[in-house]
Amino acid sequence: MSSGPTAFHFNSAIVRKPARSVVNGLRADDRGSPTHDGVQAEHDAYVAALRAAGVDVTVLPALETFPDSIFVEDPAFVLPEGAILLRPGAPSRAGETPEIAPTLRAMFETVLDLPQPGFADGGDVLVTPKAIKIGLSARTDRQGAEALASCLARFGRRSEIVKTPEGVLHFKTDCSLLDEETVLATERLARSGVFEGFRQIVVPEGEESAANALRVNDVVMVGAQFPKTIAILDKLGYQVVSLGTAEIGKIDAGLSCMSLRWWAPR
Repeated sequence: MSSGPTAFHFNSAIVRKPARSVVNGLRADDRGSPTHDGVQAEHDAYVAALRAAGVDVTVLPALETFPDSIFVEDPAFVLPEGAILLRPGAPSRAGETPEIAPTLRAMFETVLDLPQPGFADGGDVLVTPKAIKIGLSARTDRQGAEALASCLARFGRRSEIVKTPEGVLHFKTDCSLLDEETVLATERLARSGVFEGFRQIVVPEGEESAANALRVNDVVMVGAQFPKTIAILDKLGYQVVSLGTAEIGKIDAGLSCMSLRWWAPR
């Protein structure tokens, strides 16, 4: 394992317990509601996997007022250099940012507020070694993306604004970073050309949701219900950890959504 931060080396993470109201979480495609116990079980396994991968996990209490607050990646963005408080594009999630702000201010020396106007969700932000990609989507608009890019520049980080495929909730719904030069992506996103210069592994047809995998240190976490994708990654030599995502998938979520991850100096 690397002794310092890269785009996928982490030693710290923040998660939030699912509220009982999670059964009412937002969804674009109604495939039925998850159960609280089902989401809790998937969340518990996720936290255990992060800890097993060498990450110190801070677990925040549930927020019943905010059904989607388990998805802490959207109201903020974190780097070793500091944190940025975002402005989620869904009106029902706007209050999640002030809820997580005190925790971030306690953990980071520098915490920036996203300049007005515009909206930006953390699910639209992918860190790669070349640049931090900000996807325009139904939740992240041009003004929000440009505001986020200005914050990233203050941290000395290069960013690139790209388009999320039509009908896809977040940019990272359709992609994830596997290593310094490889991304996992859906066919529709791979075709768009946003990952020119990267090796691209395209998820099999019917397993598009598997593209939201999560590389953490030496392991790649993948939804357990995507056996073809797991087989491809296993054959390529990745150390795969399969995790249940069937319940959170009912509210349009995947593995990256449930944590804020960074490398903190010890």
